[in-house]
Amino acid sequence: QDAVQTKLLLKKEIVDLLVIDHYAINEVWESILRESAKKIMVIDDLADRKHDCDFLLDQNDYEGYQFRYKFLIPAPCKTFLGPNFVLLRSEFYPMKRRIRRGPVKRLLLFFGGSDQTNETKKALHAFLALNRTDIQIDVVVGQTNLHKKELAYFCKRYAFLTFHYQVNYLAELMYKADLSIGAGGTTTWERCMMGLPSIVWSLAEDQVKICEHAERKKIVAYLGKKEEVGVTLVSKQLGSLMNNETARTEMSIRAYLLMKNNRLSQQMLVQEIMRVDE
Repeated sequence: QDAVQTKLLLKKEIVDLLVIDHYAINEVWESILRESAKKIMVIDDLADRKHDCDFLLDQNDYEGYQFRYKFLIPAPCKTFLGPNFVLLRSEFYPMKRRIRRGPVKRLLLFFGGSDQTNETKKALHAFLALNRTDIQIDVVVGQTNLHKKELAYFCKRYAFLTFHYQVNYLAELMYKADLSIGAGGTTTWERCMMGLPSIVWSLAEDQVKICEHAERKKIVAYLGKKEEVGVTLVSKQLGSLMNNETARTEMSIRAYLLMKNNRLSQQMLVQEIMRVDE
């Protein structure tokens, strides 16, 4: 029904490229829209259903990610798989990248736009338990964060805390940071792009595999699902990593190398999908 309604919305117009990013859409929906689009591109990360598409993008780094869609897409479909194809906001590309060496002087806390369970506050209490007032902390929250007023007031109480609201300069904050605490998901690849070592835990089920794989590759320090992560555990891991420069540097190097070809891969992706008239 949705496919038919979408087709009616387009009327008789034929679009050059139809981009689909929805877990409920599969080859049935896509095949109905075939005559309304010259090319179809699908963004997915579940690999749990068949697609009728010309391009498929899955930017995540899973075990055997190169083969996940082998029997789920048409043979001519061109795939863009792995973290080198991560769709990053434009603010990340002009930024310099760096390997972290030396002591931790600046820490970044960011748990996405909403952070419904206030993991930011959990991380703040974990840091305060270390009694380290010599480290500057950037606390970033989004517009949909229900706890933003509470967190803003909390940050005003301490000179070493800086509150940032709905920013468009997250890449800059990541560049300045020596260590980060945050959630899994897309932000994982943003931190990797900036070579930023991180302590993470998963806020949703679809983040678990990403975090576990990143932990196995020693790109992040993964603590588990949010229900399993308490202030004491975070504080212990944070203290340990802050005191281990070698571990932070190695984590930074691995993250840096994982994303080293992202810019080039993005250019290749754009060149491929722009050939829709061919």
